[in-house]
Order: sequence, then structure tokens, then C-alpha cells
Amino acid sequence: MQKPKILLIEDEEDIAALIKLQADMSGYKLHVEVDGLNGLRAVERDKPDLVILDLMLPGLSGLDVCRKIKSNPDLKNIPVIILSAKSEEVDVVLGLELGADDYVSKPFSTKVLFSRVRAVLRRGKEPEKALKTIVFGSFTMEVESYQLRKKDKQISLTLSEFGILRRLLSNRGKVLTRNQLLDDLQNDDAFIVDRNIDVHIAALRKKLGPNFTMIETVRGVGYRFNEED
Repeated sequence: MQKPKILLIEDEEDIAALIKLQADMSGYKLHVEVDGLNGLRAVERDKPDLVILDLMLPGLSGLDVCRKIKSNPDLKNIPVIILSAKSEEVDVVLGLELGADDYVSKPFSTKVLFSRVRAVLRRGKEPEKALKTIVFGSFTMEVESYQLRKKDKQISLTLSEFGILRRLLSNRGKVLTRNQLLDDLQNDDAFIVDRNIDVHIAALRKKLGPNFTMIETVRGVGYRFNEED
């Protein structure tokens, strides 16, 4: 079986070495480029299965690399995971809205990074389909009838809360920015929401119960539905 090909674009040698070691241990074939321009050329040349992309790069920034990948019809379906420092949160949001699939903050555990890699690659292999019933934990969502149950108990959600939960469930493991959630909802005629996504999330969490922790706040960025918790 052929190993999945990962391209790492990272100019810090120590970080690249640690990631390469974990890639080898996890069964991936990893190639490293140390600047943005050569990294972009490697994406165009090799068509890797996934790109791990640092934001602070010499020559061409990680954000520009991401933009060029996602605007190219031949490359846009290649998943991108962003590596960022906490001071780069604004750029992370921009990267996600350009189409990046996830991000990991520095300093990070290489094991956590490759759990994200596995999740993103797994999502890419799953065929897209309009689910009528979505099950998570002890909950069942009936999409067409706008109903949510916990076992046999009906939970009353507003249309906005239902829409936010459905979008998060449809993108399990993926970080969605507040703007992405808002744009998704406004593209659906059934949902008209205000700008304060956080208020809807808080109300949704309260209705799902105090022990429900699957909706994860990603500080400064947005939200992720994370069943690993």
C-alpha cells in the first residue's frame, strides 16, 4: 500500500525534523520545503495528499501560498493544515476562510498534529452526501423535520441554533470561523441570524446540557465539533 504523501513547508529546521520523525513513525512519506515559493512549486509539481503549512515563511508567506493553492482549480482539493504562533490568529482566520482545513498552534505536540492529519485525510475520503439523520453521542438529529432528540427526549432549538449545530456536525473535526458559520446560515433561506454567533453557541450548549463538551471553542478563531473529547 502506497504511503500518503505530505508536503511540509516550514523554515525552522528543528520543527521540521520533529515533524519528519513523527511522519515516519506514523506511516507517511514527508517532503520538506523551507520557503514559500519553492513550497508552492512543490505543490504544483508533486500534488501531495496534504500540505502542512507554516505561516511565517521567507519569500512567499504561508497565507499567500494557501491563497494560491485554493484559487487553483488543479490544487484546491489538496487539504491544508496551517501551523501558526498565537500572535498569528488573524492570519489563521484568513487562512481558514481561504479554504485551509485546520490549524495547529505552536508550540504543539507532533502526535496531536498527526491526529489532525489523519482526521483531515479521512474527511477527504468520505463521500459528500446529504444526511437525513445525524447521530452524535446520545443525540439524534432529524435534518428534514428540524428535530433534535436526546434518547427519547425532544430538545427545542431555534432555527439558528439548529443550523449552527448542523453545520458543525457536517464538518466534524474542522475549525469553522464565525464568518463561515454566518455565511453558511445566510446562504440557507431558512436561517436569518445576527452577527453574534457566540450568543447562539452559548444558548445551544446550554440546551445540550452541562456535560456536553463536543462543541470546542478555538480561541480567536471560531468553533470545532470535536468528538475526540
